[in-house]
Amino acid sequence: MKKTLNLGFKISSLLFSFLLLVSSSSSALINYEGQVIKWVVPFSAGGGADVLARFYAPLLSENLPGRPDVEVINMPGAGSTKGANWFSSEAPVNGKVIFSTSGSTQFPFLLDDPRVKYNYNDWEVILASSTGGVAYLPSELGSLWNEDLKSALDVNFVYASQGPTRLDLVPLLAWSMLGMNVDPIFGIKGRADGRLMFEQGYVNIDYQTSSSFLAKVTPLVENGHAVPIMTWGILDDNGYIIRDPNFPDIPTFREVYVKVHNEEPSGSAWDAWKAFFIAGFSAQKMVVINKNTDDEIIDLFSQAFEDIINQKNFSQISKNSLGVYPQSTGLKAIKFKERATQIDPDAISWVKNWLNDSYNLNL
Repeated sequence: MKKTLNLGFKISSLLFSFLLLVSSSSSALINYEGQVIKWVVPFSAGGGADVLARFYAPLLSENLPGRPDVEVINMPGAGSTKGANWFSSEAPVNGKVIFSTSGSTQFPFLLDDPRVKYNYNDWEVILASSTGGVAYLPSELGSLWNEDLKSALDVNFVYASQGPTRLDLVPLLAWSMLGMNVDPIFGIKGRADGRLMFEQGYVNIDYQTSSSFLAKVTPLVENGHAVPIMTWGILDDNGYIIRDPNFPDIPTFREVYVKVHNEEPSGSAWDAWKAFFIAGFSAQKMVVINKNTDDEIIDLFSQAFEDIINQKNFSQISKNSLGVYPQSTGLKAIKFKERATQIDPDAISWVKNWLNDSYNLNL
């Protein structure tokens, strides 16, 4: 009996080794020399997703066999829905097109937006990136905010928004909970466009995800043209929202809420905000590939990103572009995707009612 078990074990071991060898051999045959990998970003140039893609693109080129050119292509429209619909229905499945998602891609999917023709279940995630967000004002209003918060809350603010079912849901709901008068201009193609409208004086409040804030807004702060007023914060190990380590001197929305209302946030609005904050920022940006792509190609991209984030100097070279946030591949990335696309039904229902009441948007 022992001999039979040992023989069976040896056969199983040999078969497993053979499958590994075949898989490794298949991957070794993939060579992108002289080819172009298209990285589609469904937003305008200069936004957070675009900054992330342009940071990673040359590194991805170096870590794929044959060192192909990795070309970032911006396909803005409908707050990322245009690009996501295109990728879902028309992108080839040969590994030559990858796609960036954002909270603005996730939220319409979660909220059953009728314009959504894509499904996250059709995509394999090859990189997941957490991020944060920072809201800021022009210098004069920023000074008023810091000196007399009550008076600042009475200001009529104008905000350039991609739409209330996009990632902008997080700041719009936060500002509503603070009692601010914020009039959104819907329809911009990306947060980079919102930043430009802020710089040109068309709007007087803006927010950017951390990557875009670090790369594009920090110079405005340094030259006195912008004043940060709050971040969304990050979750600690116990699920509490604490200050973003990338912006330790800027209070969180939760802190500002306490200052305004003299109590901790609670209730349905807070539960909904926190649920969408977690879905939209803890796993805010993902890079995906069509799940019908050959497994060897999917594994190749995942391994390339794994090699990049495991470089000894990665934290140094990424800090100014991405901030200090988790970057994940493989099983960790899959868990990030689950967190970003699965949300409490009660929070979804509450937000749908709020959108209808606030913006006459019936989902």
